[in-house]
Amino acid sequence: MALSRGRFCCVLLSLFTGLASGLVITSTGSTSIEMASGQTVKLDCQFTLAAEDSGPLDIEWSLTTSDNQEKVVIIYSGDRPYEDYYAPLKGRVHFNSADPKNGDASINVIGLKPSDSGPYNCKVKKAPGIGSRKMTLTVMVKPSKPRCYTDGPTQEGKDVALKCVSSEGTNPMKYSWEKTSDSKLLPSSATLDPVGGTLIVKNASASASGSYHCTASNRIGSDDCTLYLNVTPPPNTAGIIAGSIIAVLLFLIILAIILYCCCRARHKKKYEKEICNEIREDVPPPKSRVSTARSFTVGSQRSSLGSMSPSNLHEYALKPQYDKIPSSEEYERPPSQLPLPPPSAVRMGGPNLSRMGGIAVMTPAQNRDGSIV
Repeated sequence: MALSRGRFCCVLLSLFTGLASGLVITSTGSTSIEMASGQTVKLDCQFTLAAEDSGPLDIEWSLTTSDNQEKVVIIYSGDRPYEDYYAPLKGRVHFNSADPKNGDASINVIGLKPSDSGPYNCKVKKAPGIGSRKMTLTVMVKPSKPRCYTDGPTQEGKDVALKCVSSEGTNPMKYSWEKTSDSKLLPSSATLDPVGGTLIVKNASASASGSYHCTASNRIGSDDCTLYLNVTPPPNTAGIIAGSIIAVLLFLIILAIILYCCCRARHKKKYEKEICNEIREDVPPPKSRVSTARSFTVGSQRSSLGSMSPSNLHEYALKPQYDKIPSSEEYERPPSQLPLPPPSAVRMGGPNLSRMGGIAVMTPAQNRDGSIV
């Protein structure tokens, strides 16, 4: 009995609703749509009119943006469309039907962008009927081509990290790795991070070398890249250390040789400078005997000539020993080798020289080597 009453109330409510408004939205598709960037989407909004819906037809599409503001996208009023209400969608949104009065208020959005995502609301009004339909559009970006590379050393015994990164793509994104050479099986010590895209091969061996394939994907697409891994033997650490030690020793030896040569050259230069400034005691004084002897002899002769009378001057001129000044070689001869005066030479003593008007001159004594005593 209670069930019958409930059904009766529903029927009456339906009748009153139909009398109040005959316009009905008939679209039954999904209200959540996911599309890839760059594609075209159709937002469906079909409706039917009742006989009593006699007013003018008005259609309005609006978008609730990320800051919770409702923006009018496109309208149909006065039997004509108006499509340039929302600048970000200008030129990219159109009614699906050339004449929406036929019951098709659907719109098409072309060249989708991530900023086009959000809830859309379709309102159809033909007085007294009113109807609406909401749906959510999510514009997703397909993963861009990922980049595959190794991070860190690729030596045996080390943990080798293989990276796979896609710069663009709507989350959630998933990464997967597979080996495409040899056994086509990942190393048993390999661990994969499907969100970060990192494959770590712990304690890598030479058998881990080969080609690897990475795929980045989300709900609307995927892309991939390939990497060749070459696991190399560890370097000869002992050889490197020995070579480094030898190089250091050679450098020190060369440096020591250079310093030794510089010090030796500097010491030699200093020694030569001291020798030049030192007075040698064993070196005899410069020879001045010739000039002394010559000056003495010339002076003696001038004195003798000045004391002679004209009568004796002729006799003096005939004496050969007074004709010239002795040379340095003759002067330096020992007494035993000196030439004897000619026998005809007349020795003039002090008394005779006085009578002749001359002046006696004392001749300095000389030693054997010619030095004046």
